[in-house]
Amino acid sequence: MPRKGGPPQKISLPHVKKVLAVASGKGGVGKSTVAVNLAFSLSLNAENAPHPRPRVGLLDLDIFGPSVPKLMALETAEEPELTEAGAIRPLIGHGLPCMSMGFLLPQAPGTNSSADTAVVWRGLMVQKAVQQLLFDVDWRDSAGTGLDVLVIDMPPGTGDVPLTLGQLVNVDGAVIVSTPQDVALTDVRKGISMFQKVSVPIAGLMLNQSHFICPSCSSPHELFGSPASFRATAARFGVDMLGELPLVPAVSTASDRGVPYVLSGRGSEGTGHNGGKQWMDTMAVAASQVWQFLSK
Repeated sequence: MPRKGGPPQKISLPHVKKVLAVASGKGGVGKSTVAVNLAFSLSLNAENAPHPRPRVGLLDLDIFGPSVPKLMALETAEEPELTEAGAIRPLIGHGLPCMSMGFLLPQAPGTNSSADTAVVWRGLMVQKAVQQLLFDVDWRDSAGTGLDVLVIDMPPGTGDVPLTLGQLVNVDGAVIVSTPQDVALTDVRKGISMFQKVSVPIAGLMLNQSHFICPSCSSPHELFGSPASFRATAARFGVDMLGELPLVPAVSTASDRGVPYVLSGRGSEGTGHNGGKQWMDTMAVAASQVWQFLSK
């Protein structure tokens, strides 16, 4: 039955100036890794930001499979504290405020983390959890300063969570992540259609694992197919291409350690060969383009 009075009115998140959703039509394409690294890139590459030191936050909205605790080395962190008003204080990872359903789940028996704790909920409980993560987190720092942008790591697909976000919150842009395979690009097109239906502008598409740069010959090898279909999809929908990230083993290694590659790669690991420098440069350019999009 249609809701009386029409759809709910979209509102802005408290203490957040801009909201950027990072989504994918299909799971397993590296969306969470891209979201985490993009958040840090937005903080580090402030050329088109509103000021030289923007405050960036990270929100994990994947209720059933939260990845941010692992990617930010916060799997064994204490449960978040509450403010005097009862709002949730985000945890800090590598200097970045972040929040995830994984921080609120009980520890699995015999472990010191909630990584193995399954969420077995129906739709209404999921919706209530999403609303709590969206509206009951106080993103201000000790000086009372809010966020310039909140990066939201979305669950894959076009289900309840993306729909809830798109209908309730003023989302300023969405980045959609894919790999080159046609089976992934099919769901990218569905994702673009969903965001268009809920009036969320698309900041751009990001191609992950676009190619592998051989360490011996320095030639790019398209292991998962040509990026031509990805580029055609962007052109068909009139959406910008933010970049094509190469397949870099050090990205996975850093992520497993809970260190975003844009931070670990600034040292000695993987920046000079095997696509590491290209990966970081591509992410920096994407961050600059996103800031430019959000400033419109």
